Amino acid sequence: MIMQLRTVLACTTGLLLVVHPAFAADTTIKVALWDKGPDSAMMDDAHMAMTGKMDMANMSTGMMGITPDQTSVPAGKVTFAVTNDSHDIIHEMILSAVPPGTSELPYLADEIRVDEEKSGSLGEVSELDPGKGGSLTVDLAAGTYILYCNIPGHFVGGMWTMLTVTP
Repeated sequence: MIMQLRTVLACTTGLLLVVHPAFAADTTIKVALWDKGPDSAMMDDAHMAMTGKMDMANMSTGMMGITPDQTSVPAGKVTFAVTNDSHDIIHEMILSAVPPGTSELPYLADEIRVDEEKSGSLGEVSELDPGKGGSLTVDLAAGTYILYCNIPGHFVGGMWTMLTVTP
């Protein structure tokens, strides 16, 4: 009788682990920070005009970028495993929520970077030397988020991407 009860409890517990979302596995996103070489920091007038705009149409012309291996993940604990794939340039990755209807981040034009405090930074992997890596783990609710590099000039150089977190 005790053996049968243990078997039933083991099966029931296993079923709960499969069905209950609170027991869902954490998500890891591999993020590559990249650039097209030492001249990547030089921006043309088109990129300088972007300022804090999140314009996906201009992303293909970027001299630098952020490439996650997933752009949509379920809500919950998310770890960003970040690697600076550059051979020459220091990069970082900052995470911020993007409120619905937002198409521009608060931008400090004189500093050529996003205002991290006003953008609602949720955390970062800061100043990674070329070839180095780091990680950031956060608990994310459903919504839209942006990953970006805030080294002066890098955001307007194309170093940002969007992330969707589903319920």
